[in-house]
This record gives sequence, structure tokens and C-alpha cells, in this order.
Amino acid sequence: MDSGFALNAMSEMFELSLKIALPLLLSTLAVGILVSVIQVVTQIQEMTLTFVPKIFVALFVLAMLGHWMLGSLMEYSKSIFAGIASM
Repeated sequence: MDSGFALNAMSEMFELSLKIALPLLLSTLAVGILVSVIQVVTQIQEMTLTFVPKIFVALFVLAMLGHWMLGSLMEYSKSIFAGIASM
């Protein structure tokens, strides 16, 4: 295996994983901070209150962006297999 191909594949893998994970992580982070601020203001200290909105937001983001995420992963996989086959 060519070292240039391996390094390029690894850098593309890290870049793609960041692109795919970032919308999900940022949206759940924003909701978590918002719920925490609401808990501080209202002095409600229920631990399970933060999980339900995060789950709903994560499912919503996956429903909206799941097609793009899967398409990106498939394109990356095709390029990796094509690169391996050409060696």
C-alpha cells in the first residue's frame, strides 16, 4: 500500500467524521445549554429533564441530515475501494 494513499485516506476519514458528527454534536450541545439555563432560572433540578430534549433534537437532526450523512459515507467508501482496487 502506498503511504501517500494511506495518509490521504486517513485525512479524508478524519475530515468526513468531523463533518458528519458536527451538526449532531452542536445541536445537542445548544439544547443542553439552553435546558441548563432554564433549569438554573427556574431552579428545577431534575436530572432526566436534559435527556429528553437532546434525544428529540438528535432524532430530528438525524432525520433531516441522515440522507446527506449516509451519502457522504457511501462516497468515501466508494473512493476507498476504488483506490484499493487500482493498486
